[in-house]
Amino acid sequence: MANALPPRLFLALLLLLGGIKGGTEGDLVLTPCLTVQDTGELCLQSAQCQSCCCHRDSGLSLARCAPKAAEFQKCSPKSLYGVYYKCPCESGLTCEVDKTIVGVITNSDFGICKDPRRSSSC
Repeated sequence: MANALPPRLFLALLLLLGGIKGGTEGDLVLTPCLTVQDTGELCLQSAQCQSCCCHRDSGLSLARCAPKAAEFQKCSPKSLYGVYYKCPCESGLTCEVDKTIVGVITNSDFGICKDPRRSSSC
């Protein structure tokens, strides 16, 4: 089988093509999430989940689709990795976090979801 695609390349193509849907008159539209997996189902990256969050508890655990973080919950800023230790915030909330170079590389910068429209001073 000399003409077979390597498994990683096949998976990458499958995930990429799964995120493309036909728009009106044949236009291609990239969608941020494939909306295939429900909460609790296994995932390889966040684009597979309806919630857009593929979450794992540790580096050795299986990743599963999880709901996004609500206000005042721990969060991760959005990243390119596709798998989070803490989910990004729900729509309209921001993840207030002090980013570090090591944290960006290891996906371990965590913050708290806050509503930017609320006054932070009392």
